[in-house]
Order: sequence, then C-alpha cells, then structure tokens
Amino acid sequence: MLETIKSTADFLREKINGSLPTVGIILGTGLGSLVDLIDNKQVIPYKEIPSFPESTVEGHSGNLIIGNIGPKRVICMQGRFHYYEGYDMKQVTFPVRVMRALGVDTLFVSNAAGGMNKEFKVGDVMIITDHINLFPENPLRGKNYNELGDRFPAMTEPYSKELIAKADAIGTEENIRLMHGVYVGTTGPTFETPAEYEYFRIIGGDAVGMSTVPEVIVAKHGGMRVFGVSVITDLGGKDITDVPTHEEVQKAAQVAQPVVVKLVGRLVAEC
Repeated sequence: MLETIKSTADFLREKINGSLPTVGIILGTGLGSLVDLIDNKQVIPYKEIPSFPESTVEGHSGNLIIGNIGPKRVICMQGRFHYYEGYDMKQVTFPVRVMRALGVDTLFVSNAAGGMNKEFKVGDVMIITDHINLFPENPLRGKNYNELGDRFPAMTEPYSKELIAKADAIGTEENIRLMHGVYVGTTGPTFETPAEYEYFRIIGGDAVGMSTVPEVIVAKHGGMRVFGVSVITDLGGKDITDVPTHEEVQKAAQVAQPVVVKLVGRLVAEC
C-alpha cells in the first residue's frame, strides 16, 4: 500500500506543472463547475494516473485538476469513487492518501444529500458539522501504517470548527442561507425508504448520502483538516411522497451550484 501511494504521488509530482498543491477538493454530484474558478488549470484524466480507479457515475467527470484559486495551489477531484460502485474502501479513499503524500493539508469535500431535517428545503446548502458512519467497512480496517497515521485516530473534530466559522462569516457577507447539520453516510445505491429517513433523523442525522465519510476518516487519519458541505437535493420521511431520481438530484445540485462555488471558492482562497 505504501509503495502504491508513493508511486502514484511520484507520478503526479513529475506531471504537475509548477508548485505542489496544499489544498485538496473533492466535488460531488452536479457540483463540478467549481473548476471554473481554478486558474492556470492542468487537467489529468483519472485513466492516465497509475492505480487510480475510474468514476462510473453520471455527473462525475473523472479528471484531476491542478491550478490556483486565489493565492492557493489546489488539486481538485472532478468526480469521486463510491463504495456502491464496487470499489473497496482502500480504493475509494486512495486519492486522499495520494493528496496527503503530495503535501495537501486541508481537504474540502462536497456532496448531494437527502434531507430529513424538517427545517430543510430542496436547494439548501448544509455545512457538515459532524457525521454518522453507517458504512459496513471502515477504510482504516486492516494493517495500520504509522507513516500514514495513528492506529486509533481521534474523530472528536472531524470537520474543522475554524473553517466552519469562516464559512459562516462568508455566508453572512454574501447573504447565503447556510444550514448546519450531521451527515449520515450509507452504502447506497438505493435511495432511502421513508422509515430509514425517520430512523436517520431519530439517531441525530440531518442529511444522508452515499459518500464523504470514508474520505473524511482517511483525511483525519493523515492529519488533514476538513471542511464539508452538502447540497440538499431531495427530502425524505414518512410524510414525503415525492420519488427521488438521480436526474432530479443532479438538477437540484446544479441549481445550488453558484452558491456552493461562491462559498467554497472564497473559503479556499482565504483559509
């Protein structure tokens, strides 16, 4: 594992024009236009990167983009990998390991999520303050390599309170409605039943999705600070009768895209 991470990082180190990035960004469904903020873009397709999986989900482009947002040097995943695609957790989180090996110390993650908080509406942007891991496998399961992180990493602050406070300040300045909440990570690929939505709400969740949690666990294992944001693309619960589809999720995410781009773009540049 260590050799594979090193080999891929070495490949990218040779490939990247200019200085290496310190900020990593993982873009979720329908949120790919953040790349428009990146100056001096260098695009590397996943299929050209040794040991990288390939994204199979519609709406995930499958490119690694390196460039600048303001003064910050960034590496951006335009499309992520999911457990439901058949990848194991080591594959899902491999890009985060490679980012860390390149020197990235701050990770921004975004996703589309279903909301069960009664205060939420479709199109809301939720800052992730914590998460509940309901995946059947932890990405740290198996042999631990001390070079990558501690055997038992603390998860008392999975999402940086400092970055959340900065995001709230930006939201106030830009007049952006920002919600806060707990993200529940599940395997997918099915959308949740009404009873499952109610269950997730009862155990403390505000939104649910099929990604993010494994990547955040590995980022924290590697000593990175993390900021996460969800776009609420559908609502669920016993009193909700709408049937969600992937196409509707993409459309809702695209509508919220300008807000997320403005928020994350400023946060990256100013963090």
